[in-house]
Amino acid sequence: MRATANRECESAKRQEKAAARISVILKVLTAPRYTSVMTTKTETFQFQAEARQVLDLMIHSLYTNKEIFLRELISNASDALDRLRFEALTRPELIRADDKLEIWIESDPKARTLTIHDNGIGMNRDEVIANIGTIAKSGTRELLQSLKEKNSSDVLSSLIGQFGVGFYSAFMVADRVSLVTRRAGEDIATEWESAGDGTFTIGQTSKFTHGTSVTLHLKKFDDAAEVEDFTDKWVISRIVKRYSDFVSYPIIYKDKEGKEADKALNSMKPIWTRPRSEVTEEEYKEFYKHISHDWNEPMKTWSFRAEGRSEYQALLFVPSQAPFDLFYSTGKFGLHLYVRRVLIMEHCEELLPTYLRFIRGVVDSADLPLNVSRQRLQEDLHITQIRKWLVKKVLDSLEDMQTKEPEKYAELWKQFGRLIKEGPGTDFDNREKLVSLAMFESSNDPEKFTTLKDYVSRTKDGQNAIYYLTGASRRAVENSPHLEAFREKQYEVLYLTDPVDEVFVQWVPEFEGKKLKSLAKGIADFGATDDLADKSRDYAKLTAALQTKLEDRVKEVRLSSRLTSSPACLVVSEEDVSPNLEKLFNQMKGETSKQKRIMELNPNHEIIAKMRDRAEDAMFGDFAEVLYGYALLAEGSELMEPLKFNQALVRVLGKV
Repeated sequence: MRATANRECESAKRQEKAAARISVILKVLTAPRYTSVMTTKTETFQFQAEARQVLDLMIHSLYTNKEIFLRELISNASDALDRLRFEALTRPELIRADDKLEIWIESDPKARTLTIHDNGIGMNRDEVIANIGTIAKSGTRELLQSLKEKNSSDVLSSLIGQFGVGFYSAFMVADRVSLVTRRAGEDIATEWESAGDGTFTIGQTSKFTHGTSVTLHLKKFDDAAEVEDFTDKWVISRIVKRYSDFVSYPIIYKDKEGKEADKALNSMKPIWTRPRSEVTEEEYKEFYKHISHDWNEPMKTWSFRAEGRSEYQALLFVPSQAPFDLFYSTGKFGLHLYVRRVLIMEHCEELLPTYLRFIRGVVDSADLPLNVSRQRLQEDLHITQIRKWLVKKVLDSLEDMQTKEPEKYAELWKQFGRLIKEGPGTDFDNREKLVSLAMFESSNDPEKFTTLKDYVSRTKDGQNAIYYLTGASRRAVENSPHLEAFREKQYEVLYLTDPVDEVFVQWVPEFEGKKLKSLAKGIADFGATDDLADKSRDYAKLTAALQTKLEDRVKEVRLSSRLTSSPACLVVSEEDVSPNLEKLFNQMKGETSKQKRIMELNPNHEIIAKMRDRAEDAMFGDFAEVLYGYALLAEGSELMEPLKFNQALVRVLGKV
């Protein structure tokens, strides 16, 4: 029995030792710090051209608010944790029951290093190359050109985060940046490193936990630069409190010995769940920057809450500037969708119609299932209900802004009006409200927009139409010969210069009983038709001769009452598309086809009178070519055959 007792005692000791070893292993596995062993296979890569330019801007920038790099790296860590939770909905093995999703900040003042750890989704080798070695967003090249031309720190600030370059902001404060990451569900880790010199290295390594650790080897700044010590705990704490207090994961400070602070540096309470009276405008602004990756402050903040049979809340923002990729098909838009504070979808396009895709923010629902798929999302009645509620709230808020803050609404319209005007063609339930929100440039005031309602209030007695003219720009439109008679009679004209305006007038053919009528279509009827009919008989020979000479481009030549100072102009019939819309169609199809148009002549112009008397002249063909070219140039269109026009012009000038 004594032998049995000894064996049981030894067995218990072995189990105790094994449990101790397991405990140590678990502590190591759950620790945020990493150890890596580089293999001999390390590859060197060149940054993508745009990425090299961004790095150069970051490294040599005079931008003074360098502390925002920490906000960007924390934001990236938070995104990685969100993505892990989302993937774990369908792959629960990615997160253990006792896992704590956290962000750790570790500093070493002596070595001058700062490391941001997370145990989020992590990245594999291909993802590291794709996400850090390139900037895969449309419009980056144009933005870089803008930065080069303006050389402004304000413009640079708008770059940070906007094209996925928040990570690069680390080079504002670091000489060298290294990253170790392992994707959840995979065994192999990847190490990335760069000194911001246009190249980076990638190698295979080991890492005990999934997630990412970014280490910054900090620069030594001159005292005159007034840059704070980013290894100082209190500096780190202040920056986190200012920019990242709303992050929903604990941000924990650790010193170089690995000792953690007593509590998280951030409050972690989702900002949209707090009463508006308890949230400062500064907190809203920082939260907007966190979710939108936009350094600019939002133009407007809206907080909505629905209670009853279904409960959901929304915190929405109107950006102060349209992002560079707003009109690119590759741009990603849509609200952050949460279900009971768990991020389900980062870009949920189903929550708002496309004409409101400029809105940023979050929606949190208590009724959706956590494992909802995109296909089910599109069919879910709750989403339909939330969408309808959100659209009403947004449009009501825009209407209120238009009435109470007209100057701010005008700023909003300059940035996003082009999108809102897409609404009447797709959202029939809200068409009336969308039409009332629409604003246009007009001949009434060169500085202010006008609504259709305001236009109607200024119409003349007996005016039964709302007149408009489409074109590429205000300058092109207001100098068009089509305006001459209308300007002389002081009729107000809308200047429609957005591409969407061409289809807007088809979706909204009339307003308050007055038809929308283009000045470049049909016949301009000012009542005095008898005099024009008499003159048409006098000019019959000229119009017939011009019709013959230009028959490949013109389907009719006639006299007009719409011209007062120009000799000629080109119009289309009521059923034809405008030249501006024709040009847009050709650009989309890659074609150069042209519809035949109508040439209108000014019978009171001396050039037309002289041409009437020389309809049988040997040079009449050149006269016709120059007159047609003039009509195109006067309206801002391109010459169909520049060489032919130039040759005819030289021959005509040679006879002067």
